[in-house]
Amino acid sequence: MSLPETMPETMNVIEISEPGGPEVLIPAQRPTPAPDANDILIKVEAAGVNRPDAIQRAGHYPPPPGATDLPGLEVAGTVAAIGANVSGFALGDAVCALTPGGGYAQYCLAPASHCLPVPAGFSMVEAAGVPETYFTVWHNVFQRGGLQKGETFLVHGGSSGIGTTAIQLAKAFGARVLTTAGSDEKCRVCESLGADRAINYRTEDWPAIVREFTEKRGVDVILDMVGARYIQMNINSLAMDGRIVIIGFLGGSKAEVDFTRVMVRRQTITGSTLRPQSDAAKAEIATALKTQIWPLLEAGTVKPIIHQTFPLNQAADAHALMESSQHVGKIILTAS
Repeated sequence: MSLPETMPETMNVIEISEPGGPEVLIPAQRPTPAPDANDILIKVEAAGVNRPDAIQRAGHYPPPPGATDLPGLEVAGTVAAIGANVSGFALGDAVCALTPGGGYAQYCLAPASHCLPVPAGFSMVEAAGVPETYFTVWHNVFQRGGLQKGETFLVHGGSSGIGTTAIQLAKAFGARVLTTAGSDEKCRVCESLGADRAINYRTEDWPAIVREFTEKRGVDVILDMVGARYIQMNINSLAMDGRIVIIGFLGGSKAEVDFTRVMVRRQTITGSTLRPQSDAAKAEIATALKTQIWPLLEAGTVKPIIHQTFPLNQAADAHALMESSQHVGKIILTAS
């Protein structure tokens, strides 16, 4: 479809000028995109900054076929244009969305099935901190990991956007929660969000504490973004029929593993990436979030933890902060 007459023909964006560090993120102008039949065009007010954005910026996470090369996997804003096949949305509706890319811009396309209403009482900045982490945690911890009420859950990187979300959701659904983080201050934040025990991995032996906390039983589900460096310790920390879900490998992607314990204790090792999944698969997650998680967000039971906001044209500074790991929770870009 064509754009409404009131829509600007061009928009401000942040491009990746070449693979590299945060400095390769540069302001630019692009044509304002028009939605396809099943898409919504969102006038972006805020966009989340996530690790996959930095991996794409470094040249290691190309966008899926047909997606824009602009970074940005989650946005919040208002509906600016609607595809011909879309129903249930009106111009001006406040929405947040999981996007295939393009969030670092004044306007962003998203499949309508990946758009959700801004939770009642939420600012646009708060809403922009929801889609990527909540889609990821719900799919990996609850759908793939099968976390159940009464089980024990361990999430590494508890002070990250994923970690702060996983702690809150696991606790809300009745699990006991352990987490690792890189400082005593971050550990206290994790405990304030519901972690039963936060472990400073720089000064404490986290596998030993997990054994002690679980009385040598082990944990039922581990959400891991470290990868190779932790894989054997994760296996050794799992209970009978325990599950490891891998969503990143900040500590490397290759390791030598002793699988004896995996077999004897009937353990499962799985993992996923969100962006390459089909539109239909992500739509199913969106439907589950609206039913299972939106009431918790609107009741204040769980919430995105916003560390800092940056104007869109300071995306490089936002990436530098993220890669310093000095933040707790989400970093958000504001487009208005």
